[in-house]
Amino acid sequence: MAHSISEACINCGACDPTCPVDAISEVGDARQIDADTCIDCGACIDSCPVDAISPG
Repeated sequence: MAHSISEACINCGACDPTCPVDAISEVGDARQIDADTCIDCGACIDSCPVDAISPG
C-alpha cells in the first residue's frame, strides 16, 4: 500500500528528491504520492520536516 501525505503538508518539496521512483508531485498547495508508482520504500518519511507522510 502506498504512503500518504496528510493535510499537514507545507509543500516544501523536501520529499521529492528522496523518492527513487518519482512518485511524489505537487498538486495544488501540497504534495501527493501516486499510489500506482509508490514502492513503499519509506524514504520520504524521514525527509518531511512536519511529519506529514505516513505508511499506507
